[in-house]
Amino acid sequence: MARDVSDSTPVGSKDELISWIAAGEKPASAFRLGTEHEKFPFYRDDLSPVPYEGRPGSDGRKAAGGIRHLLEGMQARLGWEPIVDAGHVIGLGGPAGGGAISLEPGGQFELSGAPVETVHETAAELAQHLADVKAVAEPHGIGFVALGHSPLWTRAQTPVMPKGRYKIMANYMPKVGTRGLDMMFRTCTVQVNLDFGTEADMVRKLRVSLALQPLATALFAASPFTEGQLNGFQSMRSEIWRDTDKARSGMIAFAFDEGMSYEAYVDWALDVPMYFVKRGDIYHDVAGASFRDLLAGKLAQLPGERATISDWANHLSTLFPEVRLKRFLEMRGADAGPPEMLNALPAFWVGLLYDQTSLDAAWDLVKGWTDEERQALRDAVPKAGLGATIAGRKLRDLAREVLVLSRAGLARRARRNEAGADETIFLDPLYAIVAGDRTLAQQLAARYRAEWGTEIAPLFRDCAF
Repeated sequence: MARDVSDSTPVGSKDELISWIAAGEKPASAFRLGTEHEKFPFYRDDLSPVPYEGRPGSDGRKAAGGIRHLLEGMQARLGWEPIVDAGHVIGLGGPAGGGAISLEPGGQFELSGAPVETVHETAAELAQHLADVKAVAEPHGIGFVALGHSPLWTRAQTPVMPKGRYKIMANYMPKVGTRGLDMMFRTCTVQVNLDFGTEADMVRKLRVSLALQPLATALFAASPFTEGQLNGFQSMRSEIWRDTDKARSGMIAFAFDEGMSYEAYVDWALDVPMYFVKRGDIYHDVAGASFRDLLAGKLAQLPGERATISDWANHLSTLFPEVRLKRFLEMRGADAGPPEMLNALPAFWVGLLYDQTSLDAAWDLVKGWTDEERQALRDAVPKAGLGATIAGRKLRDLAREVLVLSRAGLARRARRNEAGADETIFLDPLYAIVAGDRTLAQQLAARYRAEWGTEIAPLFRDCAF
């Protein structure tokens, strides 16, 4: 999750909220992609999680730096500006909006990539980030593993980051679902943020990506472990989202209603309860309150306060549908994974959504599905993966067809690297999966049973960055 927005411009009407989203429209020539990915840090010597302030030497363990030291090391290496919350460095901001490093509640280390033109640039950005973070982490004995769900630690063992908004969220989550704290503290994702040109373009992209988000979940499933054992799911991360907070997550069926628009999304967002209002450096806990009341200056917890652009942008960032609309669209269905999968995710969606022919063909594939069919697929995928079905079709068969569309879209974009290869090279891991190979979750489960002797420790040796 990137830094909170700071813009104190007052907002006095719903039309202004709609206009703020609509201002994200761009001509196709200006379309960019921004990739965000998270990973779990751990101490290599005993596989324990990394707390914010590090650990003292005890019980034969060496003293070691923590998350704060990683951020300070990255700041020194990159020259990025620190993001501070109540005196704690909780992130770094790149120059001129060029990306950010931030922390998820359990110490998950996130890169919010800069907006770039090609998947080649995203891949280069990832490679540089992993080289930088490795150089900073190694002196502290810290490694990283990227999966959709924490593979070893209990929630009680998971550290808590000193970030004001997370304390408010952690207090509220158990009131609205049984898995919200697991989502916060024990999951990692990769997502890509993509642009739209007009309201109609936004609606078409939103509908296609919502309908196909469970397919992405299945292709990128990588969370078969919980607390050192197999959990019975291919994407435990996705399963957790099914009971986190139904008011702000899910497949948002209204997006397929006739007349879907910016206004329809704003109406939904206004009715999702707020978490906080930030004034200066203080997060005011207003969990459960209505943004409509803040808009009208009638918020009981903050009498007289009126909504600002910051409040609206921050509120939108606390909505968690499978695809999220802000001034761009966020694809939110995939588990984190190894570098080749982190690069495959933006390639998959860029090929489908940034080429009009592929976008229209993808819509033709999904437009006949009902709300009930889309939801049933969403519910089945965390366990069944590509074995799930929709409208009488196996998801693996649909995946083959969708990958052809994505590949064709990337080929028509013809964005080439220095070696002359276009962006289709990044789809190779997905083609291997749909050709009959197992998903990463299935591969890891097989290694756990056979090669690793039902021990989780080898995961941190074989799959760490």
